[in-house]
Amino acid sequence: VQLQASGGGSVQTGGSLRLSCAASGGTFTGYTVAWFRQPPGKEREFLAAIRWSGGTTNYRDSVKGRFTISKDNAKNTVNLQMNSLKPEDTAVYACAVGRPITSAMWSDKMYYYWGQGTLVTVSS
Repeated sequence: VQLQASGGGSVQTGGSLRLSCAASGGTFTGYTVAWFRQPPGKEREFLAAIRWSGGTTNYRDSVKGRFTISKDNAKNTVNLQMNSLKPEDTAVYACAVGRPITSAMWSDKMYYYWGQGTLVTVSS
């Protein structure tokens, strides 16, 4: 499965962006799709994940209420709606696919297909 993340860009504080993760060479059926980000000079961090079958979701505490992960069955995409963006949200955002157990959906070690990422810049 090859993943392509899109939708990044530059916004001001308080703005919104919608990222999309598309799969080619396969589908998301049977997988969990997650979004991670890597801020400049920092380690990669988990943001949100959704199990394609059943729709179970999991979020990083700091983005709950601001970010929403969803899936589009018809388009075979997973989206991340990001609202009330802050400068500290500036990062490269990437989607990933794996089959983690629910309690491990936050761990990047559980994902084995990764997209290249898309840059999100939030200015104050």
